[in-house]
Amino acid sequence: MASNKSRGGPRRGAVEPRRRPGKERVAALMEAASAVIAERGFEAATMAEIAARAGALVGSLYHFFPSKEALAEALIRRYEGIVDEAFARVDERAPTLSVGELTDALIDLLAGIQPESRAMVALLESRAEWSARRMEFRDAALQHIARTLSLNSPALGAETARHMAVVLLHNMKAMKAMVAEYGEAGGAVAELREMTRVYLASRLRGTG
Repeated sequence: MASNKSRGGPRRGAVEPRRRPGKERVAALMEAASAVIAERGFEAATMAEIAARAGALVGSLYHFFPSKEALAEALIRRYEGIVDEAFARVDERAPTLSVGELTDALIDLLAGIQPESRAMVALLESRAEWSARRMEFRDAALQHIARTLSLNSPALGAETARHMAVVLLHNMKAMKAMVAEYGEAGGAVAELREMTRVYLASRLRGTG
């Protein structure tokens, strides 16, 4: 049964603290929420469990996030920022990266945001009405990858970059699944990394 805190009357959004202690408390709560949702799914996760994981009182969680839906929206915005910042760091170096370095940068980017990605998958797959958000994330990822490829090889056509982005995104998803099953040191993971490197070398050769 839904809590009275999350229904009735107009919904309040998340509270954004202005002072450093409040910002740090919110960051800890969101880290805990991400971990719990990744493990249990959005519907099964409870506000009490999230607060306990963060070592906080549940009242403190409700102070900043009046409902689980408000917390979900905050997590989605946080994830968007994490992805944007991760690609921005790669894009700064993209024009000067070799094919091998570019491959490693894109794969390592995925590995770096994997914990948050697991939470987002669990969150966005929990409700049918969030399917549009899933599509937005996919399209944003493709745009990011295509931009990175174009920065590395300016002569690459926009349509080709988009098609390559689709291939790379699927490779990165396969890499994530392999790491989950076999670990980072698995031979299959190394093979897929090398396959991605060979693919990029064959497509980018002569376009830079």
